Amino acid sequence: MHKGIGLFLLCLGLAGSARAEVVTYPAPDPTAPQDLLIYSTLDNRLAAALISAFQTSHPDVAVRYEDLLAGEIATRVMAETEAGQPTADFVFSSAMDMQIKLANDGYAQAVSVPAARNWPDWANWQDTAFALTFEPAVLIYHRPSFPDGPPQSRLDLMDWLKSAPAGRPHKTGTYDIEQSAVGYLFLSRDAEHFPDIWSLLHSMAQAGLETFSTSQDIIDRVADGRLGLGYNILGSYAADQARTRPDLGLVLLRDFTVVVSRVALVPRAAAAPDLGAEFLAFLMSRDGQTLLSEKLRLPAVSLEVSGGNSARAMQAALGDQLRPVSVSPGLLVYLDQAKRRRFFRLWNRALTLD
Repeated sequence: MHKGIGLFLLCLGLAGSARAEVVTYPAPDPTAPQDLLIYSTLDNRLAAALISAFQTSHPDVAVRYEDLLAGEIATRVMAETEAGQPTADFVFSSAMDMQIKLANDGYAQAVSVPAARNWPDWANWQDTAFALTFEPAVLIYHRPSFPDGPPQSRLDLMDWLKSAPAGRPHKTGTYDIEQSAVGYLFLSRDAEHFPDIWSLLHSMAQAGLETFSTSQDIIDRVADGRLGLGYNILGSYAADQARTRPDLGLVLLRDFTVVVSRVALVPRAAAAPDLGAEFLAFLMSRDGQTLLSEKLRLPAVSLEVSGGNSARAMQAALGDQLRPVSVSPGLLVYLDQAKRRRFFRLWNRALTLD
């Protein structure tokens, strides 16, 4: 194994087993099929709609789709490239920092796609890594517990936590940042924008904080009232479930809202880079972005998509309240091992009851 790969895994703490799921989508026109290999963190169930739409205009393409953990995607791309083997033709991951590391370290190639000319500057790094979604961190709440509405800012949240009646804690849930990559990224950005973040977390701990590794664990507990609030939850998941769970509400905190993205790239060692670029072009097209937004409920980055579930609509309504994480080498600081250890110490100290 290339020594950089081992260090990368050590920094991330991602040496655990993967959830690899593989689905093959035969070419609708099997006369002379081409093969497209995709590594992605997007659930197979959601990816099926994207692949079906792509194959409508590319009936000669068969797709092998591997649903993997973000850490394994990065490791595979690096290991296969270093071994002189072909790797995936297209990579799509929710781990922004890992994707940028691949691009920055030369494991991705620059591609030319039509939509790139009009792509937001923050969402494109040197035509090698592209943000395709626009997903805010939200506060979710149990509607029956807030007849007058939930907290609207972090200061409001601190006041609510301190107002708990004796014997009835105001219980909150959030990500365990030592287990959740997106939770770590959200909280790291919070610390940059809100100097009192550790006081807020300590107040949560004193009022009854529970931490979890997945969004679903928190959403389920808020929806049924076991928790009053969920802090820094990935908005795309929460919004999708709020449509069918009437007791689940969500709010974008008005002091600021961190926004993250799923990032796509075409690896340098792709066996079929042209097909990878074509799939990227489809996802960045108006049709692809509309499908992401309306079918998959993943807000679109493209300024051509103006529906409510889009960056354009959210930015028009909320302006500077939104703090999108730029696709740039600045993300690499979150992979620095010393920084992570220090951040985890501050996290554990804030959660200590004293």
